[in-house]
Amino acid sequence: MSVASRSTLVVHGRLAMRERRLAAARAGRHGLQVMSFEQAAVRLAGGFVRPIDDESLRAAIQAVLTTTPMGELEGIKSLPGMIDAAADTLHKAWRAGINLAARADEHPRLEAIARLEAAVLAQLPAGVIRPIDIVAAATSRIAHAPAVLGPMEIAGLTELSPIWRPLLEALTAHIPVQWTAGPRPAPAWLEGTGVAVLRAPSETPEVSAVSAATAYHEAIEAMRWARSLLASGRAAPSDIAIATASPADYDDHFLALRADANIDLHFVHGVRAVTTREGQAAAALADIAVRGLSQSRLRRLAALCRDSAPFESLPEGWLRVLPADAPMSTPNAWNRLLGRLKSEDWPDGADHTPALRAAIDLLDKGPDTAPEIGEAFLTGRALAIWRKALLAGPAASIDATLETLKQDDGLEACVSVAWMPASALAASPRRFVRLIGLNSSRWPRGIAEDRLIPDHIIPTAELDPLPVSLADRRDFETILATTDGEVVLSRARRDSDGRLLGRSPLLAGHGEEVYLRRNAVPAHAFSETDRLMARPQEFSADPQAVSAQGCWRDWRRTEITAHDGLIRPDHPLILAILARTQSASSLRRLLRNPLSFTWVYAFGWRVPESSAEPLVLDALGVGDLVHVVLDRALHDLESAGGLASADAEKVTAAVDRAAGVVAADWESERAVPPAVIWGRTLDDARLLAGRALAYGDAHLPGARSYGEVPFGGAEPKSDAATPWDPGVPVTIPDTGFNIAGYIDRLDIAGDGKRALVRDYKTGRAPRAAIRLNGGRELQRCLYAFAVKALLGDDIAISASLLFPREQVDLQLDDPEAVLAEITGYLSAARISFAGGAALPGPDTGGDYDDLAFALPANASATYCKRKLPAATERLGQVAQIWEAE
Repeated sequence: MSVASRSTLVVHGRLAMRERRLAAARAGRHGLQVMSFEQAAVRLAGGFVRPIDDESLRAAIQAVLTTTPMGELEGIKSLPGMIDAAADTLHKAWRAGINLAARADEHPRLEAIARLEAAVLAQLPAGVIRPIDIVAAATSRIAHAPAVLGPMEIAGLTELSPIWRPLLEALTAHIPVQWTAGPRPAPAWLEGTGVAVLRAPSETPEVSAVSAATAYHEAIEAMRWARSLLASGRAAPSDIAIATASPADYDDHFLALRADANIDLHFVHGVRAVTTREGQAAAALADIAVRGLSQSRLRRLAALCRDSAPFESLPEGWLRVLPADAPMSTPNAWNRLLGRLKSEDWPDGADHTPALRAAIDLLDKGPDTAPEIGEAFLTGRALAIWRKALLAGPAASIDATLETLKQDDGLEACVSVAWMPASALAASPRRFVRLIGLNSSRWPRGIAEDRLIPDHIIPTAELDPLPVSLADRRDFETILATTDGEVVLSRARRDSDGRLLGRSPLLAGHGEEVYLRRNAVPAHAFSETDRLMARPQEFSADPQAVSAQGCWRDWRRTEITAHDGLIRPDHPLILAILARTQSASSLRRLLRNPLSFTWVYAFGWRVPESSAEPLVLDALGVGDLVHVVLDRALHDLESAGGLASADAEKVTAAVDRAAGVVAADWESERAVPPAVIWGRTLDDARLLAGRALAYGDAHLPGARSYGEVPFGGAEPKSDAATPWDPGVPVTIPDTGFNIAGYIDRLDIAGDGKRALVRDYKTGRAPRAAIRLNGGRELQRCLYAFAVKALLGDDIAISASLLFPREQVDLQLDDPEAVLAEITGYLSAARISFAGGAALPGPDTGGDYDDLAFALPANASATYCKRKLPAATERLGQVAQIWEAE
C-alpha cells in the first residue's frame, strides 16, 4: 500500500466506527483510516503519545487523591462519588480548553482542582497527555499531515469540542478537510476555517407519535415494533434502532424482554456488569467485603466462585457442614463452628477445616484488603470487573461502584437490532428508528452545574460549551433528518408510581399521538409469551392453561374437588406416611389440617428458615429457647443432688449457667435479635425457666426429674440418663399409629409408684380449663400414655400443662378416658385419610399455617370459608374433635 493512498475518515462513537469500517472493507477501500478526531490528533502527534483514557484517569485520581490537599473539598474527597466527579470535571475542563493552573488564583476551588490535575498528570505515564498537549504536539508536526493522515473527511458529527477546533483549522493548510454534514446542521464556527462543508437535503421519513402506559410498556411496544419489521421482511436487523436520551432508565426492561423475545438486541452503550455471572461473582465478594461475613453471603459466593483457589480444595457438597438456620454473622460464631468440626462432618470424611478457616480469615479482613481478596477469589472477567471497580471508587463502597460498571454484551453491532443512546444514533443513522422516553425533563434533559466547579466559579456555558440539553435537541433533529425509512416517537403517560408525566416539547408539530392501551391485543407479538397472553382463545387450549383454569374453577365451587385434596383411596404414598412414626404435632396436623399433613409428610414441603437476624424472636423461637435452658438447667441440678432437694439459690444459679451456655450455642447456630433485645429475651428466658423449675405444687417425694425425655425411637438430645430405653416403640392401641417425641419434663417418685408428666407452655394460659382444645392439645394425653406404656400399668400418671409466665398448672383429669376419646378420633382420621380425604381443616390458612402460601390468596377469608362445610361433612367423625373442649 502506498503512502499516497492513505486517507482518514473521522467519525464519532464506537458503533459508527464499526459500521464505517465494515462498509470500507466491503467496498475495498484500502488505506482508509476510520477513527475519532482525538485519535487522528494522537496519530499526528506521533511517538508514544496516548490520550488519557477514563480508566487510567480514575486510577491516577484514586492514587493521588488521599495525599493531595483539596482545600474546601477536603471533607468530601473520601466519599464514594468523588473519583467520578473529579474525572468528569477534569474532562470538561480539558475539552473546553481551560487552563486550570493559570486560573488557580481566581478561586480556592480552582486552586484545589489545579493541584489535583498536577498530581494526576505526574502519576500518569509519560506518554499519556492532556488534549491541550496533544493539540500542541500535533500542531508542531502538522507538516507530516499529508503522509500521516491524508485527505480527511469528518462524517456524522454535529459538533466538535473547542479544544480540537484550532487543530482542525490548521490542518486545512496542509490537507483537504471535508466536513460531510449531509442533512445535519453544521456548526457556525466552521465558516472561515477553510473546511469544505458538504451538505445534503434532509430525509423525509414517515413520522408517527404514540403514548404508552409506562416506561415498561414503551419497551414492550418497541420490541413488538422491531419484531414486526423483522417478520414482515421490511428491514434487516442492522436497519433497526431503538434509542432514548438516557438509556439507563430502560436497560433493565430491555434486558428482560430480550431474553423472552430471543432477539439479538445489542446494547451499544453496554450492559451493567452485575447482570452477568462474572459481575454477580464480584458483587457477592463485594457484599462480604463491605457488610461483613455471614452464612448467606458465603453460600452465594461459594456458588459463584466454586473453582476459586480458596474453595477448590473443598469437597463437593461441603456447604452442608454449615448449620442451616444460623446467620453466622460474627467472628465468634465462625470460630465456634470451625472449632467443633471433625472429619466425619465433611462429605468425603477428610478434615478440610484448615482450608475453610483460611478462606474465612481472608474474607473477614474487610474492605481495606479488597485487592487481596479479589485476587484470591476471582478469576478471568470477574477479576477484571473487580479491578475496574477499585479504580472507579474507594474500596469501602465497591458494592455501589459495581452497580455502575458496564461491559460489552458480546453481540455484533453491525448485524443486530440496536438499543442505544440518541447521541450514538445521531452519529450512525439507521433506516427504522423508534425514539422512546420523550417526556418533559427526560428529553431534552436539563442543564446541571458541574459537581466540583459550580456556575459562580466558572460559568457553565464556558466549562461545558456543549451542554446536554442542547445536545439532546440537536440529536433529536439529526435523527429525524438522517432517517430515511420510519421514525416512531414514543412517550410514557405515567411513571412507575402512577404519577402523570408531561410531553416533551420535541413532540410539538409531529401530529396527534396514538393512545396505546396496556391490555390491547398487539398487532404483532414480540415473543411466544406475548402472543399467548394476547390471544386468550389460543392460550386456553394449552394443557397448562386448561389445568390452571380447572383449578381456579374448582377453588370457586363449594363442593370438594380434586384440587381441594381429594386423592385416590389407598394411594401408596398416603399409606406410607400413615405408617411412619408420628409425633404429637403431626397427629394434630392430621386432625386439624389433613391437607397440610399431605404437603409436609408426603411432598416434603418446608418453609425455608430465614438466616437474617430478626428484630425479635417469634413465639416459637422463645419457646425453643426456654425449653433448651430448662433442659440444661435440669440436667445440672440432677447431677448435683437432684431438683427436689435444690433450694431457690441453686435453681437460679443453674438457670444462669444454662442460659449462658445456651446463648453462646444459639448465637452460633441461629439468628438472634440485636444485642439489647437479645439480652432482654435471655432475661425473660431465665425468668420463665426459674419459675418452671421452682414450681412445687406437685413435687413428688424423693423424685428424680428428667428433661427432654426421648421415647418411641427418638434420638436423645444429650447424654443424660433416661428412665427407659428410648428405642422401644410406643403404639397407640386401636389406631395403628406409633408415636415418638420428647417429654418436656418427667418426675418419677422415689418409690416408682407415681409419675408427673409436664408440658411447658411459654405463652398465656387459657381462660378456662381445656382437655383437647379442639384437637390442638394432644401432648399431655399422648405423653402420659407413653410413660404408662414404658414404665408399666402399676404406676399412677398425672399429666399437666405448666404455664410458668402465669404460674398456672392445668392438670388433665382422667387421662385414660381422654386417650380413649383421642383413639376414636385418630382411628377415624386414619380411615378417612387413607380413603383419600386430604382436605382443609380449621387450621388451614390460619395465622400459624406456615404453608398458607400454597393456598389461594386470602384463603382464610374466602377459600377456607367456602370449602369448610363440605370438608366437615366429608370428614365426619374426625371433624367432631374440632368442637371438643
